[in-house]
Amino acid sequence: MRLQFGDFTIDDDTRQLLREDREVHVSPKVFDLLAMLLAARPRALSKTELHARLWPDTFVSEANLAMLVAEIRSALGDDARTPRFVRTVQRYGYAFHGTATEIAGPTAPEQESGLKCWLLTPSSQLPLTPGENLVGRDPSVQIWLNSASVSRRHARITIEGDQVTLEDLKSKNGTRVRGSQISAPVPLADGDEIKFGSIGITFRIWAGDEATRTEPDH
Repeated sequence: MRLQFGDFTIDDDTRQLLREDREVHVSPKVFDLLAMLLAARPRALSKTELHARLWPDTFVSEANLAMLVAEIRSALGDDARTPRFVRTVQRYGYAFHGTATEIAGPTAPEQESGLKCWLLTPSSQLPLTPGENLVGRDPSVQIWLNSASVSRRHARITIEGDQVTLEDLKSKNGTRVRGSQISAPVPLADGDEIKFGSIGITFRIWAGDEATRTEPDH
């Protein structure tokens, strides 16, 4: 779905926020929150509902949600005192404020990919999505690792078509792949062992069109 509001267009399929024809870069959680508010318009969403949808099964402070709202307002050039787009509902939550119109027609083409990718920790599986996946200690990133050894925005995993790459974002404690610290984007393969700071993670990939899945050597 594509929606236009003011000078902006948001596209759920390509996960892009555009101002006229230029992309406005926001974090995945900021994009998700804006999309939620637009989809629910004009209904206000409570802080409890937003927390449950943005951080399922994870406790974060109320300040994290306020920080995401502030990032949305900064990206849109909005003012909390005289809002054009995001309205604060005192002691309740937030609502989209304004008019949004659905745009008919084809969306920008996406690269076809049969890949399903995820990160495997000892206690959970963390799915990756096409495009950029930020990894870090900041709760607003897509892959949240709650460790002091992990920088707030530690690394980026990018999925484009059938290619998956990992890039360290000048993190304090570095990123290692197959035991070697990386200083430039590197391709990832199924079974690669990654360390973000002191956190060890296994990268897994599955090609849905293939009859068999490639297993790592043991």
